[in-house]
Amino acid sequence: MLAMITSANNSDWPLDTNIQDLDAAGLPSDSVVRMKLFTLDDRLVLRKAGQLSSRDKQAAQAALQELLDVEYS
Repeated sequence: MLAMITSANNSDWPLDTNIQDLDAAGLPSDSVVRMKLFTLDDRLVLRKAGQLSSRDKQAAQAALQELLDVEYS
């Protein structure tokens, strides 16, 4: 499952999560993880820009947990 990442200057959506560590994520400007979820075949992923830092990953997981009302172990 993937989530949308978008420029932070777009309109706010419920559960938007600010990405704090832009360098680790490979992003050039302020961005948010937006809880617009989708699936995509791995063969269609052309490149990996970076990855979320532990802190950003925890924040995104908290938003996902709130959205889906689930708990992570």
